[in-house]
Amino acid sequence: MSKIIISCAITGSIHTPSMSRYLPVTAAEIAASAIGAAEAGAAILHLHARSPETGQPSSDPAHWAGFLPAIKAGCGGVVNMTTGGSAVMTLQQRLAAPLQFQPEMCSLNMGSMNFALYPMAARISEWKHVWEKPFLENSDDLVFKNTPRDIAFVLQEMGAARGARFEFECYDVSHLYMLKHFVDRGTVQGPLFIQFVFGVLGGMAAEPDMLVLLKRTADRLFGADYQFSVLAAGRMQIPMATIAAAMGGHVRVGLEDNLYAAKGVLAESNAQQVRQIRGIVEGLGRVVATPDEARDMLGLKGAAKVAF
Repeated sequence: MSKIIISCAITGSIHTPSMSRYLPVTAAEIAASAIGAAEAGAAILHLHARSPETGQPSSDPAHWAGFLPAIKAGCGGVVNMTTGGSAVMTLQQRLAAPLQFQPEMCSLNMGSMNFALYPMAARISEWKHVWEKPFLENSDDLVFKNTPRDIAFVLQEMGAARGARFEFECYDVSHLYMLKHFVDRGTVQGPLFIQFVFGVLGGMAAEPDMLVLLKRTADRLFGADYQFSVLAAGRMQIPMATIAAAMGGHVRVGLEDNLYAAKGVLAESNAQQVRQIRGIVEGLGRVVATPDEARDMLGLKGAAKVAF
């Protein structure tokens, strides 16, 4: 098996500050948490921005500028900027910061989908900010929009024009066929890095059978010209990542995907989750890739060619 890449999703746009006091919100918190995750063994740092005053997901380049240079100076981790942002943002808002900062990697959701977060609202009795409860409750009517036209635009502007490689986020088996469509069009070239995403209401359930189906489908569509990683939202984060590692895949953890270290026990940092999965994958005989090894494996342009 090749070396295993651990990605860590630092803060995301789904969880709200009322859910965990450990969720990074300010620029200083996001930078420190990302650097800690890299020191624990994460080669790729998947990043979102938030308003430091309210913790609300933000697309403002000024908020990104508060932590990107600090992360670059503080560790060698690969910066992977979201182009998904938040489902309540327009495509132009989602791309404002990536277009400016030109990272080595971007995430790219391979389709539109329901993105239902509303069951989370029932678990919270005290709210820190007024935006949180309606944000969650109104997601029963929320669609994340990424049409083929949107995807083509991101591929052109972030990939062809700015040299970013992509974490292709696939929440459904249909997203693999959309990715194959763009490969056939010649707008996506290998090696592909595909993130199988489980556990979001509106996408695939976090079940081992679904992982096997996606792996078999990707094998048929892409042959040897792809690598896969697995993330699972919520309590199946570590079990699904463990299965992926045993299958030869890569893994993603982080507070974007799961706020807990064990049942009923909040994770106190992203580094804690990285250390947990690192111990498991090394116990399986896998060797953890360094950031520079991940760059070589994925054909990245290098940290010297970013704009931050």
